[in-house]
Amino acid sequence: MDQAESSPLGGQPDPRRRRVHGNEPAHRSGAGARLDHPVVVGYDGSPSSRNALAYAAGVSQRLSRPLVIVHVTPGVYCEPLTGQVIGAPGARAETERWVRSELAEVCDCRDVDVRVIMRNGNAARELSTAAEELSADALVIGAPRQRWHHVAGSVPGWLARHARCPVIVVP
Repeated sequence: MDQAESSPLGGQPDPRRRRVHGNEPAHRSGAGARLDHPVVVGYDGSPSSRNALAYAAGVSQRLSRPLVIVHVTPGVYCEPLTGQVIGAPGARAETERWVRSELAEVCDCRDVDVRVIMRNGNAARELSTAAEELSADALVIGAPRQRWHHVAGSVPGWLARHARCPVIVVP
């Protein structure tokens, strides 16, 4: 099979892609209605992710697309001696307020439908999964600043190889 046969023609759905029906993405994110091809941005509070947030907000305004901000925490941890859960869902509302306040600082997005999704796990995999579930038009992420990412690999590098939508890396 050559390259032209392996990808669908413009405007035709790819039958191999997993399609999400109903409100499955809304269920995971806690949001209401299903989104129509949003711009997805990964945000962790770093300076480069803040730049990515501003860029993604501008893209979503220009394209008249919803903006989905995905905040991924490394996972839920249990304190070894007591078994107490650290990073419980109680902090979700506070984290969502923080992410929305960060967005308000970088741009004026009154006319953009903004959703915040919080996930636990591997940042690269969770961002890729969210973008695929929502049929994202683009996935925007900040460039890593640490030197060791050039040796060990990075989230943007993994996404560039594995995501099913265009990946924009913002310095």
